Amino acid sequence: MSPTVVRLRPGKDRSLRRHHPWVFAGAVESVRGTAQAGDTVRVVAHDGAFLAWGAYSPASQIVVRVWSFSETDTVDAAFIAQRITHAAASRADLAGRTNAARIVFAESDLLPGVIVDRYDSVAVLELTSAGADHWRDAIADACFALDGIESVYERSDLDVRDREGLAVRTGLLRGVEPPERISIHEDGATYRIDVRSGHKTGFYLDQRESRAAVRALSSGRKVLNVFAYTGAFSVAAWQGGAAKVTTVDSSGPALGVAAENLAANGFPTGGIVEADAFAELRRLRDAGASYDLVILDPPKLVHNKAQVDRGSRAYKDLNWLGMRLLAPGGLLVTFSCSGSISPELHQKIVADAAVDAARDAQVIARLHQASDHPVLLSVPETQYLKGMVCRVS
Repeated sequence: MSPTVVRLRPGKDRSLRRHHPWVFAGAVESVRGTAQAGDTVRVVAHDGAFLAWGAYSPASQIVVRVWSFSETDTVDAAFIAQRITHAAASRADLAGRTNAARIVFAESDLLPGVIVDRYDSVAVLELTSAGADHWRDAIADACFALDGIESVYERSDLDVRDREGLAVRTGLLRGVEPPERISIHEDGATYRIDVRSGHKTGFYLDQRESRAAVRALSSGRKVLNVFAYTGAFSVAAWQGGAAKVTTVDSSGPALGVAAENLAANGFPTGGIVEADAFAELRRLRDAGASYDLVILDPPKLVHNKAQVDRGSRAYKDLNWLGMRLLAPGGLLVTFSCSGSISPELHQKIVADAAVDAARDAQVIARLHQASDHPVLLSVPETQYLKGMVCRVS
């Protein structure tokens, strides 16, 4: 059977020729065939020249996500398995530091919509596109075939699936049911992971290098960790010799795991505060509290370009409050994981917060997502995590 052909409008092939893997609905001139969501389609330029093989998603604004730009490729289970095996092997350099890593990072590993996080012997999948969903069994089989994997668990419960017309899916796909807590190690620390009900797949693997930075900066400092989730930055701060650590998050269950993480590493479990981050920062400001190191790692505050202005105001307010709590010469470690906030805009937001807080701030280091979350140069959207260490006076 001949594949469905998606023909682009004149001049709409430039991004694909530069190997950007998304085809938006407005770029499509015609669809010839009967492809269903997730099926592989042939994408051609207006003149009929081959451009790519991709996964069809008629319910999404991104109607095709490219699997391959090579006309000779065949997209099948073996193709998917080869991509996953290659991606997992490329993380081998982390083996000496940790037994947990993102082994498939979607477009960056040429597998749009496929995210696989490995926690020791458990592989956790997030499938966020129609194409990824279509190849669920092949993806699960390929992950289960990786050396040492005993469980493949799905956490496809993200809102983004709604845009692809996909229902939420969670549960065991291969092997044995994972335990309630999985223990992993990273740079000498132990962390307890809840892959069944934790946020995303259970842990922020992308902050590995930032945890190392916090560890190096914490000696003798009084540390405030806001949006702490399961307390990984708090563990890193104690590892680095912090004098005191306060851990703030609005989620009681997440803070319960944070307490487990602190105890597992022999650190004090006091200083855990369940509260709305913005409200707690204001309360601390009004109480005259002062810290030597403030960590601000909020969840995504901007989900699309229409939210940039409102989200920028929230980021500014957050950083203003953080700076007001710092002792002179203190350090602000601040992040944004919103893809619609560029590094340049993030810096401007923090700079504006410093002006309003009547503080001078110097950027002494820049932080970014860890190496197992690589940025594909042809897809700038794969760079999403921005961080800065600022000295504030």
